[in-house]
Amino acid sequence: MKVGNLLAAFALGLLLAASAAARAETAATADANKAAEQTKASAASGFGYRPPLRGAPAARIGGGTRGIGDMTLELVVLAPDHTGLTTREQPTLYWYVSKPVPARLEVTVINDEAIDPALEQVVATPGVAGIQSIDLANSGTRLEPGLEYRWFVSVIADPGQRSNDVVASGTIQRIEPHAALKGKLAGADERTLARIYAEEGVWYDAIDALSRMIEKSPGDVALREQRAALLEEVGLQAAANYERAVSR
Repeated sequence: MKVGNLLAAFALGLLLAASAAARAETAATADANKAAEQTKASAASGFGYRPPLRGAPAARIGGGTRGIGDMTLELVVLAPDHTGLTTREQPTLYWYVSKPVPARLEVTVINDEAIDPALEQVVATPGVAGIQSIDLANSGTRLEPGLEYRWFVSVIADPGQRSNDVVASGTIQRIEPHAALKGKLAGADERTLARIYAEEGVWYDAIDALSRMIEKSPGDVALREQRAALLEEVGLQAAANYERAVSR
């Protein structure tokens, strides 16, 4: 190889190495920033959500902001960006909507191993913005252990043009609680349940425990701050911001 070509190859190698190092540094910085935000949120809530070590790909799909008539609407499910866990056969599912829904709202629950949806139900729209929910016990819907289900919330702006729906979705899997978790839950008071579930990576039960307490005591600022911080830990900033605005 000629000296000129050798120097060019050497320079190219240095450039590629520098580029790779820069990318690695950027990724490390992003990871550090995310970890710092999660630590901050955990400190605010008094406990931290520890995602299950399952290596699942991102599973949450946000509705984003879409136009419906003369307004824009943001719709997100209160789910992590991976498959969230529950210990319950009939859990409660939560979502956030930025404005009162001016149209039909439908909740669907499916799994790939079944031909028909586990749930396909039009739900009453409360006419207010904020965090809303559906209790699967009220529809008789049951989740089988070990199966992964995808659930959707759809705002149906035009029943004749379903492609215009505003849709958000997440995934959920029912697990059997291990002996250690059962031991922690036994005799735990209501305020401790959310922390236990969050630290054990059982997302849906954690958010439900907090939400049920807030339903009983809607003016409890500390509870709303805990829920806002928990939402921030999984990147649900819009819902967290709303929660804090309500508590002021």
